[in-house]
Amino acid sequence: MTKRPLPVTIVAWLYIAMGAIGFVYHAAEFRTGGVFQYDVFWIELVRLLAVVCGVFMLRGANWARWVAVAWMGFHVVVSIFHERIQFVVHCLFFVVIAWLLFRRPATEYFKNRKTTG
Repeated sequence: MTKRPLPVTIVAWLYIAMGAIGFVYHAAEFRTGGVFQYDVFWIELVRLLAVVCGVFMLRGANWARWVAVAWMGFHVVVSIFHERIQFVVHCLFFVVIAWLLFRRPATEYFKNRKTTG
């Protein structure tokens, strides 16, 4: 069994933390009601997806690293419509996360794990 590389552990825990913090932060918006309440539902779903990806990356699920990179790619696309600095930061995070999750040690870790779910 291949030992989990430290960068995978760090990225996974960042996904768990950011997803959980974002979920709690946006949960308060459900109480305010209003026109965009259904948008909050989708935001919360995306935050939960980050937590799920983090947990399953720790378990060695290869699909979780692909979804995690797609999750960050989604944020890059969404940030196009915000301030330029947000777009640049999201692009930078995307590149770093993809690089960390697809380096040889990470690839071997995910390849050698027989986790189905």
